[in-house]
Amino acid sequence: MRIARIAHPEANNFPFVAVEGEGDEAIGREVREYFFAQIEYTGREFAMKDARLLAPILPPKVVAIGRNYADHVAEVFKQSAESLPPTLFIKPSTAVIGPEAPIRIPEFATKVEFEGELALVIGKPAKNVKKEDAMDYIFGYTIINDVSSRDLQFSDGQWARAKGIDTFAPIGPWIVTDLEDSQDLKDLPIKAHLTHDGVTETKQDSNSNQMIWDIPTIIEFITASMTLLPGDVICTGSPAGTAEMVPGDRITIEIPGIGELSNPVERA
Repeated sequence: MRIARIAHPEANNFPFVAVEGEGDEAIGREVREYFFAQIEYTGREFAMKDARLLAPILPPKVVAIGRNYADHVAEVFKQSAESLPPTLFIKPSTAVIGPEAPIRIPEFATKVEFEGELALVIGKPAKNVKKEDAMDYIFGYTIINDVSSRDLQFSDGQWARAKGIDTFAPIGPWIVTDLEDSQDLKDLPIKAHLTHDGVTETKQDSNSNQMIWDIPTIIEFITASMTLLPGDVICTGSPAGTAEMVPGDRITIEIPGIGELSNPVERA
């Protein structure tokens, strides 16, 4: 099932919908807002061809694992993953935007890069979860672009400002609730395509099998320190291939079974 959040001319609010079908024939069946325990439909339907996709969730918090791919540690930090193991950080909810919303780079951020990542959405409160039980706490999966200002990341000595700027957490296009049924989460291709001056290049071309910590390990690690709430988003880390984005560019992140997340880049 694909759960999206949309703007639609026939809706007075921004409803959550279950997307069924493809292309111009796709419809969105409205679901009640608190849908984590059980999907309930309101009876309203919307033509998706007339809808605009928004961020599929407004997360209480975005919790991220950095340095979870050894090749990315080497390219950004110039050290080995053994000397710089995975680390935990948080992106504020105010950084979240949806598909096609512009990533807006402020003047003080002078080297901004994309990071295409697999993300998961928590479905029920989670604290002190053991690895063997971790998958029971996942509602579904989506894509996130962990936009990062490298200059601020290294000059500040911590990552809150570099990764927490408004618009620096595009999420979408929707939440897929049954990805593990159709895809091997331990062998999931992750690609990111950068369009610059009209030329598109594939910059990231990796696989979730390169993760240092797998998803159950990540959930166990996070919940040992903090409670995860329904709707929280977890970023599982970026593979190598990240590159600088500048205003006028466009970045598209692609993960099979989920889809594509695309955003233009603008000056704030």
